[in-house]
Amino acid sequence: MGKQLKAWAGAPLAAIATVVLSAGTATAAIPVNKPVGGSMTYYTDAGYGACGTRIDPGSELLVAVSHTWWTSANPNNDPLCKGISVKVTYHGKTVTVPVRDKCPSCDAGHIDLSRPAFAKLAPLDKGVVNGITWQFVTAGGKALGPAHSDGVLAG
Repeated sequence: MGKQLKAWAGAPLAAIATVVLSAGTATAAIPVNKPVGGSMTYYTDAGYGACGTRIDPGSELLVAVSHTWWTSANPNNDPLCKGISVKVTYHGKTVTVPVRDKCPSCDAGHIDLSRPAFAKLAPLDKGVVNGITWQFVTAGGKALGPAHSDGVLAG
């Protein structure tokens, strides 16, 4: 094998190694108490959530947030799983539910609530609800890491 071919063949492996090594070192920047406008749906698929615990969105109050907010290569270790909840407001009603899962198909403004959490805000037959406001909040108001002056917590 020539030198050029060997160098080219090793490039994809080096790129993969870089991605694998750097993926676990991401620092979370969770915009706590910063309102986000967006939309919501609900889901009922029971099993293991992204935080590594069993969930039943058909009967529990919880939320799955967009994959774009997750920063750890291992979601079980993500700062979102360490006491972060989402406070959702729609038409004068508010519910606060813990982050327990990841929504791989949601954009950054969309959340996927469990069925009972969704039902506290809107009729289930609504399907997709636009015009909600939501924000990350900490459980009991406790900081998770160094707070910056802009309200963003680093994990």
